[in-house]
Amino acid sequence: TTALQHGAPLYMFLYGAGIAFFCFFYTAVVFNPEETADNLKRYGGFIPGIRPGKRTEEYLDYVLTRITVVGAAYLVLICLIPEYLIARAGIPFYLGGTSLLIVVNVTMDTVTQIQSHLIAHQYGDLIKKAKLKGGRAR
Repeated sequence: TTALQHGAPLYMFLYGAGIAFFCFFYTAVVFNPEETADNLKRYGGFIPGIRPGKRTEEYLDYVLTRITVVGAAYLVLICLIPEYLIARAGIPFYLGGTSLLIVVNVTMDTVTQIQSHLIAHQYGDLIKKAKLKGGRAR
């Protein structure tokens, strides 16, 4: 039990490995390079310099793997720094790495939803004005 306490090396390793694993797992579940390559080919899209079909699938998988490695490393770093500072330096963190990521994500999502609502509201007003002007012109 002492090896799995907060701040212990084994705990930190397993915590980081779990974060990295689930980054790759989530990416594999959400994004399918084969399906995306087929859709691009079916609808006439392509990636410049890459042949449609199997080569596009391989390229998408290559790029996705590289992006996921960088993203997973960043998430592991963000989550392990507070754990390390709590365990070694005794600095109190009331909002750890994972909590901080959740708070930032929810805040960004809320701002995006508010912006899309405001834009939709502005377009609705423009459509109403256009209909009124169009009706008077006849």
